[in-house]
Amino acid sequence: MKLRPSLALLIALAVSGAGAYAQSAADLTDSSQPRKFSTLPLKPTVTQAQAAQLSARFLTRFHYDAKPLDDAMSQKIYKAYVESLDGEKVFFTQADLAKFAPLKTQMDDAIWNQVLTGPFSMFNLYITRAIERMTYARGLLKQGFDFNTQETYNYDRKKADWPKDQAELDTLWRERTMNDWLRLKLAGKPDDEIRKTLDKRYAGYIDRVKQLDGEDAFQSFMNSYAESTDPHTDYLGPRAAENFDISMKLSLEGIGAVLQARDEYTQIREIVPAGPAAKSGKVHVGDRIVAIGEGANGTMTDVIGWRLDDVVKHIRGKKDTTVRLEILPADAGVDGKHEMISLVRQKVSIEEQAAKKKVIEIKDAGVTRKIGVIDLPSFYSDFGARREGDKDFKSATRDVAKLLGELKAENVEGVVIDLRNNGGGSLAEANELTGLFIDQGPVVQVRDARGEVQVQGDDDPGMSWSGPMAVLVNRGSASASEIFAAAIQDYGRGLIIGQPTFGKGTVQNLVDLDRFTRNNSEKPQYGELKMTIQEFFRINGGSTQLKGVTPDIQFPKNGDEKDFGESTYDNALPWTQIAAADYKPVADLHAYLGQLQTRHDSRTATSPGWKLMMDELAQYKKMRDKTSISLNFAQREAERKDLDAVQASFRARHKAIDGNTSADDDDSLAMDDGLNANERSLKTELQQEKDAKKAADPQLDETAHILFDAVGLIKGDSKLAAQVLPYGGKFSSTGATTAAASPEKPQGPAAH
Repeated sequence: MKLRPSLALLIALAVSGAGAYAQSAADLTDSSQPRKFSTLPLKPTVTQAQAAQLSARFLTRFHYDAKPLDDAMSQKIYKAYVESLDGEKVFFTQADLAKFAPLKTQMDDAIWNQVLTGPFSMFNLYITRAIERMTYARGLLKQGFDFNTQETYNYDRKKADWPKDQAELDTLWRERTMNDWLRLKLAGKPDDEIRKTLDKRYAGYIDRVKQLDGEDAFQSFMNSYAESTDPHTDYLGPRAAENFDISMKLSLEGIGAVLQARDEYTQIREIVPAGPAAKSGKVHVGDRIVAIGEGANGTMTDVIGWRLDDVVKHIRGKKDTTVRLEILPADAGVDGKHEMISLVRQKVSIEEQAAKKKVIEIKDAGVTRKIGVIDLPSFYSDFGARREGDKDFKSATRDVAKLLGELKAENVEGVVIDLRNNGGGSLAEANELTGLFIDQGPVVQVRDARGEVQVQGDDDPGMSWSGPMAVLVNRGSASASEIFAAAIQDYGRGLIIGQPTFGKGTVQNLVDLDRFTRNNSEKPQYGELKMTIQEFFRINGGSTQLKGVTPDIQFPKNGDEKDFGESTYDNALPWTQIAAADYKPVADLHAYLGQLQTRHDSRTATSPGWKLMMDELAQYKKMRDKTSISLNFAQREAERKDLDAVQASFRARHKAIDGNTSADDDDSLAMDDGLNANERSLKTELQQEKDAKKAADPQLDETAHILFDAVGLIKGDSKLAAQVLPYGGKFSSTGATTAAASPEKPQGPAAH
C-alpha cells in the first residue's frame, strides 16, 4: 500500500473540493520551520540535492529491479511528477506543459548534477496556478449563477486532456464553482450563506497552498522518481519518515491528542486515553490551541493560522519535558477567555490502530455458539525497542497472542482474523503471526535481486489457537496480510473468506540516508528510502504479485478493482513462480468447503441484511460509474429527490434489521449538505464517525456464521473433523483442538 506524501492532502483539498481537514495521528512531526506562508519562489537546499543524488545511487544499484537513471527514466519521472501536481488536470494548461517540455529528459541530469531548479520551478508554478484558480473561483461568487441552462459538469478528468488555454480553464472552473454552489442550494442554503461559505472555503484553500514549503516540493518530486521504479518504493522526507516510524511502532512522545486544522485554528479532535492530556482533565475535544510555549517559562508563540504539522512539531517533544498550551475552550466564542495548561510529555500508545477483539454470538436452529473476532489494522512492530531488547516492545503478534488467550477464556469455538483494509507492515510479524496458528514449518519464501531464495518460517512448536479459524480479506488487504492469508490457505489451516486481495508481492526495506552522509546533527536531514529489495512467494511456489490471494468463499466485489490494486499500476512487477517449499498441509478444508459454500449461498439468498448490502453496493457502483452531472437546478433537484428516496429506503431497512438508528433519527445527516468535513460542526462530524462504527457489518457477521457452520459440521462428524482440523486434532469443549505432541505456544512468542 502507498504511504502518500504530506502534499497529497493539500492537493486533494485544492483539486477535488472534498474533505477539508488535515488530521494528525496523535502528534505527528514536522521538521520544517514554522511559518504561516512560504516565501515564493521555493528553492532547493544543498541537503536536498545531495539526498536526491544519494537516493539515485541506491535505487540504481540496490533496487530489486534496478533501472538506470537516464533519459528514459527521466520521462517516467516527469510524467509522474506532473500527475502528482495536477492529476485532475485543473491547474496547468497545455501552454504550461509546453514550457515544461524540455525537462522531460532533464530530470536525470537534475538529480545526478544536484541541480533541482527545474523540478522546483514546476512546483512553484503549481502553487501560482492553484492560487490563481481559487482566486478566480472567489471572483465568480460575486455575480452568482444561472441554473436554468442545460450545462453539464464533467468532474472525472483522469482521462481528459489538459485545458488548451486560459479560456478553457476558466470554463472548467466556472462549472466546478457552479456545482459547489448548486450542492449548497439543493441543501436549502440561501444565496448569501452560500456565497459566504464558498468564499471562506476557497480562501482556506489558498492559505493551505501558500503554506506549502520546500520540503513538500522535494517530497513530491522524489516520490515521483521513487514510484517510477516500482509502485511501492517511496522517498520519505524527515517528517514523512517520522510519521512512518510512528505508524509502525504505534507510539510517540507527546501529549496524547489527535489534532486537526479547522479554519485558522488547530483543534483538539480526540483525546488519547491514558495520555498526559487525558490525565490532566483540562483538555477537551473541540478546544482550540492558540499559542505554545516550551518548558515552564518559555516564550508563548502564537500559532493561529499555522499549518497543522508545524503546530504538531512544537507540541511533540522528548519524554518528561514540559509544554504549555494556551487554549480557547470549545464552548467559548472567538473572544472567550483563554486558559493556560501545562503538560509533561510522555510516551503515548496509539491503541486505536492496535489489534482488538470482540465476540459475536451466533444463534441458528436452536444452537448458540461464540465466535471470536480479532481486528488487525496493520502488522505493526516497534523495531527500535525490539533491537534494544525491550521485553515489552509493541508487536502485532504479541497483541494477537494475548487476545487469543482472552478469547479462549471466553470459550469461543472459532476465531476470525479480520484483515480487511490491512495494508501490511512488518514481514517478520506476518511470519510470526502465522506461527500462532501452525505447529512448525515454512511460512514464506523471499527472493532477492540475485535470485537467491530464503525460506522463512515458524520454528516454535505448538499453537496459540488450534481450533477452527477464518481470515476475512478484501481488496485493501495487502503485502503482509497476503503473506499471512496465503500461508493459512496453503496449509489448509483456515478458511479464507471475502474478496480477492490487493496483489502486492514485494518486500521493502528502509534505508536511512543520514547514515551514509556526514550529518553530525541529531536532527534527520536527508530522509529515508522505502525501497523494494525482494519479492516474496507462497510456500506453494506461487506469488501474490498481481493475482493476490483468492478466497475459498468469495463475497461480492465492489467494483473498485479496476482503479485499486497492484494490477492498476503500469510499472508493477510481473507474476512469476518458483519451486514450492518443503511443507505439508495440516488439513484438507475441501472436505467440507462445498457444504459451507452451499449453506452460505442459501443463507445469503434470503438474508435481509445481505440483500440490503447488495442493493447498497449496486447503488454505490451506479454513482461511482458516473463521470458528469447536470448543472440545471430542476434536473438536479429531481435527481436529489430520487436519491434521497433511495437513501431513506436504505435507512428504513437498516432500522428494521438492526433496530438501531443514527443521530436521533436525523435523516438530514445522511443527505448531501454541500459542506466539506471541516465546515460542519465537530460534534456532527464525530457523531457520524461514531454511527459508522456502530453500523451493521454483514460481511463480518456472515464470516462468523460460516465458521459457526464449520464448527457444527466438525462436531457432528469425527471423520470429517480429522480431515479439516489441523494435524488431525480432535475438537474439545473449549473450542480448541488438541494435536498430538503439540503443546500450546506461550502467549508472547519469541522473535525468530
